[in-house]
Order: sequence, then C-alpha cells, then structure tokens
Amino acid sequence: MAKATVKMPEEFLKKLSRLGAKTDEITTKVLESGSEVIFDKVKINLESVVGRDTKVESRSTGELIDSLGVSPVKVDKNGNSNIKIGFREPRKDGKSNAMIANIIEYGKHNQPARPFLKPAVRSTKQACMDTMINKLEEEINKI
Repeated sequence: MAKATVKMPEEFLKKLSRLGAKTDEITTKVLESGSEVIFDKVKINLESVVGRDTKVESRSTGELIDSLGVSPVKVDKNGNSNIKIGFREPRKDGKSNAMIANIIEYGKHNQPARPFLKPAVRSTKQACMDTMINKLEEEINKI
C-alpha cells in the first residue's frame, strides 16, 4: 500500500491556531454585519406600512418603529451563535409590540395584511450572505 504524508505550511497552521482563539469574536462581527443589512430593510419596510392606507386616521405614535432593534449575539444550547431582529417590550400603553407587528404583518378581521418582515428577509437574503462572507474573509485576512 502506498503512503503519502502532507504537511501544512507553518504559516497556515499558525493562522488556524489564531483563528481558533478568535472564533467567538469573528462570529460576532460576521453576524452583526449580516444583521445590519436585514435590519435596515425591515425598518424601511415597517416605516412604509405603519399608518399608511388606513380606513380611519392613523393613531401611530412611532413607538413600534422606535422599539425595533437587534439583539446581541448569543450562543444557544447546541453551540450555535444567533442574532435576532425584533421589538423591545413592553410598550407604554401595556400592549405588546410583537402583537402589533404580527397584526401588521398578517392582518386581522377588517384589516388587510401589510407584510414588512418576510419581504425584507426574502429580498436581502443574498446581500446578507455576501456581506457576511466578505466580513469573514476580511477578519481572516487580518490574522
């Protein structure tokens, strides 16, 4: 049986070692860069649907738009890093921002759906992935 030994270049091994030590830091930067792309589109979409085309005068206070934000990166029980775009709670009036956003997204009796979240995610998916890949390559090249 033939046998071959392949040795990696010393510089490459050093980079891998440093990458391992900075994995959490790099993961956080990559996820944050991707979330910015989606967050911007979600906010634009939300601003375009809140208080628009209503049968009665809008009672929008701007609180829903102001509560939109991005969570810090967290690691789940399976070791996966996650970042979320959502709404801070509670509102001043005691209602739930998530409930109001859900009604806007999906509608209710006598109120048509005005989706803002799903279209934002769908339309920015590729741009988000490209941004994250570029950020990852940038961070790896710094090592």
